[in-house]
Amino acid sequence: MLGYPSIYHSLSFRVTTAVKIYKNNPVLEKIASLSSEPLMSASASEKGGSESLTSDIDAQGLEKLGYKQELSRSRGLFHILFMTTAILAVPYGLSAPIATSLIGGGPATILWGWLLVSVLTQPIALSLAEICSVYPTSAGAYYWCYRLTPARYRLVVSWINGWLYAVGIWTISLSVTFGTAQLVVAGVTIFHPNWVATPWQTYLIFIAVTVFTSIVILYLNKVLPTIDILSAFWTLFGIIAILIGFSVKAASGRRSASFALGHFDASSAGWTPGWAFFIGLLPPAYTYAGIGMTTSMSEEVRHPAIQVPQAIAYSIPIGTISGLLFLLPIVFTLPDIQTLLAVPGGQPIGVMFTLIMGSKSGGFGMWFIIFGIGLFCAISICCAASRGTWSFARDKAIPFHHIFSRISGDASDASLVPFNAHLLSTTIQLLLGLIYLGSSAAFNAFVGVGVICLGASYAMPIAILLFGKEGEETGARGTVFTWQVGVVA
Repeated sequence: MLGYPSIYHSLSFRVTTAVKIYKNNPVLEKIASLSSEPLMSASASEKGGSESLTSDIDAQGLEKLGYKQELSRSRGLFHILFMTTAILAVPYGLSAPIATSLIGGGPATILWGWLLVSVLTQPIALSLAEICSVYPTSAGAYYWCYRLTPARYRLVVSWINGWLYAVGIWTISLSVTFGTAQLVVAGVTIFHPNWVATPWQTYLIFIAVTVFTSIVILYLNKVLPTIDILSAFWTLFGIIAILIGFSVKAASGRRSASFALGHFDASSAGWTPGWAFFIGLLPPAYTYAGIGMTTSMSEEVRHPAIQVPQAIAYSIPIGTISGLLFLLPIVFTLPDIQTLLAVPGGQPIGVMFTLIMGSKSGGFGMWFIIFGIGLFCAISICCAASRGTWSFARDKAIPFHHIFSRISGDASDASLVPFNAHLLSTTIQLLLGLIYLGSSAAFNAFVGVGVICLGASYAMPIAILLFGKEGEETGARGTVFTWQVGVVA
């Protein structure tokens, strides 16, 4: 089995593996000779040549996994780490469905539920990161299932996993873009509290959000890594602004520590307290649902066997800390819960921020921070979803795969994107969004569908490692810690 602790020793493991795979490879020898030279003395042309040769190494590694390089590797560690945090979008993920946590118990569920889910998600991240370090491809979990499952069952297992992942990325992306549209409605109600958006008005806003994200993804691919960096800084300074703003203003009153840390009231849920608590865990589960979607970007990352696993593993502690800094000022300044639950449309963010800040302008400022995070998240998660769709089509698992797997151009072109695959992913989201016109309750269920499908797709390769016989040698060995982490995952 894979050794989960080795993620912290991945550099030495990768060097050993690279030597095994590329022994006597003249390109690898050239890389080694370049890397032995002082970095500061290298000319611009030498640096460019080194990057080109590194891309050749990554491309050859991809060929060993059965694929050819079709997209440009333009992302480094910080780019993919910031993209992962953008997909998690902790403040957005915790605030957009916050009504569920308020119904499911209130402050105790919000705060301790976040810590519980964060602790339980870390083993999943470590598990996915370790497998990704061996199989760094955009195919992700369904490819891992294929390689790790015995030959007799690998086709059906990988097919099931692939469709779980496909449905998961489409529905979770839909939930983000539609949730961002609902945030727009919440922002408008700050200044027009009597206005109640009709379903078709919300849907039109959703179309506008989707079109905007599509334009950025399809035509600004070269600057997407920069956008991910901007997203990280927007989130960081946004959390600081909310922490300071809420703590200073607290216009609706300050809550005692006993209330903020321990108040639990599930009377609005209609379930027993235990079930209500688990229902209230939807926001943190929703936030972390996208941790494995970063793997869909593996073929656009330099040194993906090292940097993508690191991004997955590091994103959880970063998310946990940022989530605490975001939630603590909220639970200590939380307005009356029943007032928030009575907000038309079911999205209390605008009203909550306005009550805490004591003015419409202050509430709008705090709302705008969350809206920006949601928009960044929509761009990153739809980008990852398009790559996952393209990869699945490349493996001929989608009808008309020859159309949706098509990429025209050279892999060195950083502007190259899976155009048709993105259109397919976006069209599916737009069609599913029509359900909202008939039943908002049915549509809201899609959030749960995304979490369940993605969670199941992550669990399958981990379970195969724990309880099944590996389909082939993976290059690492497990320990007692492997079993413990895997069982928790």
